[in-house]
Amino acid sequence: MKDSFDRPDGSIRTPDGRRTAPTRVRGGTFVVVASGSAEGPSQALRRFLVERGAARVIEVSHPLVAEVAGEHVVTDWRMGAPPQRTVRRRPNRPPLTYAFDPFTPIVLPRCDAFFGFNCLATAQGLALRSLRRADKVVHWSVDFVPNRFGPGVATRVYEWVDRLACVRSDGRVDLSQVALDARSAAYRLDRRSAPGVVIPMGAWLDESPHTGPEQLARPRVAFLGHLVERMGVGTFIDAMSLLRERGIAVEADIIGGGPLLDDVRRQVDRLGLAEAVTVHGFVADFADVQRIVAGAVIAVAPYEPDPDSFSRFADPGKLKAYLAAGLPILLTDVPPNAAELAAEGGAGIVAASSQAFADGIAGLLAAPTEWEARHRAALRYTQAFDWNVLLGSRLRPLNFESDA
Repeated sequence: MKDSFDRPDGSIRTPDGRRTAPTRVRGGTFVVVASGSAEGPSQALRRFLVERGAARVIEVSHPLVAEVAGEHVVTDWRMGAPPQRTVRRRPNRPPLTYAFDPFTPIVLPRCDAFFGFNCLATAQGLALRSLRRADKVVHWSVDFVPNRFGPGVATRVYEWVDRLACVRSDGRVDLSQVALDARSAAYRLDRRSAPGVVIPMGAWLDESPHTGPEQLARPRVAFLGHLVERMGVGTFIDAMSLLRERGIAVEADIIGGGPLLDDVRRQVDRLGLAEAVTVHGFVADFADVQRIVAGAVIAVAPYEPDPDSFSRFADPGKLKAYLAAGLPILLTDVPPNAAELAAEGGAGIVAASSQAFADGIAGLLAAPTEWEARHRAALRYTQAFDWNVLLGSRLRPLNFESDA
């Protein structure tokens, strides 16, 4: 990839033999297509492009999970004008209805670059590029799951489309080196495939509220995430019950929606934790999420150690939200960056059991000096993950000029 920048015009030769010139963000037109409504890299990219002077950014958000409404939201950001939002409603029965996402909307404007945050979105971008409606296509993967839908046709079709996106796009992005390497190995990608870069999850540090030692007087623990089994929310609730049995005065916030939301509320009631544990459900405004998280003094990520979990390859966004708030994190050794977080970010790795999490929380609350050291480490470590820094530097190997 390095020698591609030695050409006088700065152009890059793509795997299929085309030559692409550098793409300037300022004054350009971009399309960003993703699934899901939680704050993540697609929203950060859209904001980055708008704030760096793009003339126009079209953001398309498709529904991801079955429990949300089938609303496909298209937001048109034009320089100097308020964003225009359009909602298209379609049936939502994933994964079957994912096949209709590339046709919602049917018509998109011609763009300088198309960013697809899943393989179907990228396939749409590749079709537009073949019609000369997009100059450049970037395949931006937010996870990697071997055998995603289990044995059968759905997984084979998904992997075929995902590999096509990796080979035919002008560049590909993964959230972690582990995911980038695993995808390359699974699909037997080589130098003829699109060049790949790692852009981890980040945070807007200049607007992230912080916790502080004064909050240790009335401590709260934060859990943020989609409420599914692999996230270990039940383990955390059991840990809160153990802490209350020990007479430790601590409260908690559980933030996130998902198929287990009703089960979580029932578990909280059954254990008599209704006054200690607030189950917020899905919180749409990320500023509200940040405020709730920053009201805690400890954050937890009790991932279940499932060998099939994509968390083994991911860079979970909630961990960066925790760090940006200055929260010491207690987590299981599942995410690929768990050891790094423990070594540099003030985190602690514990076993995937309610007893281990209860002990970890109690230990930190009983040691304010240790808590403060971990709090400072979290804030220090997260400085490298400001979205402006990440996107300003790591888009350059894909031949984007952002005037960073």
